[in-house]
Amino acid sequence: MKPLALIFLFSTFAQLATAENLTSGDREALLEKLEKIRNTANTKVDDRFKAAMSAFKSAMGSDDSAVELYLKCEEMVSFDEMKKKSGDFRDWKRVNAERLSDKDFKLALRQQLRWLVLTLEAASKNPNRDQLAIDGAKILESIVTQAKDLSGHRDVLLQNVTDSVFARAYDINGIKLENWPLSPVMIQLIYEQVLLPPLRSPKRLPALKSAWTKRMIQESTLMDLWSGAPGEKLKAGIRSPEYDKFVTDTIPKLQWASEVDLFEAGDQRAAALRMLAHIEKNITHEAAPQWATDFRKLLQGESKSVPGTPALPADETEP
Repeated sequence: MKPLALIFLFSTFAQLATAENLTSGDREALLEKLEKIRNTANTKVDDRFKAAMSAFKSAMGSDDSAVELYLKCEEMVSFDEMKKKSGDFRDWKRVNAERLSDKDFKLALRQQLRWLVLTLEAASKNPNRDQLAIDGAKILESIVTQAKDLSGHRDVLLQNVTDSVFARAYDINGIKLENWPLSPVMIQLIYEQVLLPPLRSPKRLPALKSAWTKRMIQESTLMDLWSGAPGEKLKAGIRSPEYDKFVTDTIPKLQWASEVDLFEAGDQRAAALRMLAHIEKNITHEAAPQWATDFRKLLQGESKSVPGTPALPADETEP
């Protein structure tokens, strides 16, 4: 609601407050005015979202379009709104010329825009969660496939899309979403909140198992390629300490979580046999005692409160 509209509404109430009680006609008039104000506000919000969606979809179609919109938004947010001198933006572009011309940076911008568009769709009324899962899986797979090229600009993809310069320029950075990851490389949240829930049923067990396998491959890939500093190159055959820890510590936890998920989704016999073999194989793992306790509870019919993902520190699951 605009400040002027609020002032008008409050002044109307103030005038009436010094007179007699509201009549039925007064109430109807005020309610009518309030409804008009609300409709106007909703229309402007819808128009802003439509304009943003149109601009983002157009820009994510090509490298040149993406960087062109990026420059437009950067100038608006960081220079025009900050009342900086006209030459400051030209100086900024000159200093950042190499980054702005980098094809991998442009690729990162396009992927950020793709996730921003999907986020806006998730924020719409009655979103199709199944379709969001399909589209989200495609974006994530595209990023992982190109992870080596994107490594130097991972900061773009790690940023919450609602904090991006695109969202701020189109005044949509205030949207609130539950159960939706705001970065396209938050793999743990993407799977737990978007990709896995639609698959947790007896009829979709093969897809659920496949999704868990895909998740572990994708997390391993990003951990391998992104665990070092941007641009850092390790010698052939050398893995980072972070990657080694991920393989020896986190992967067994994810494997266990996948079996618990499959067990609770209906694959009890096969999953139980695999869980027993998993404990035996990883008997020296620090989580093995807890796995044994959880396994006993499952066999006794006590379900875990949250199936699927283990409780892991963020730095164990995100590059």
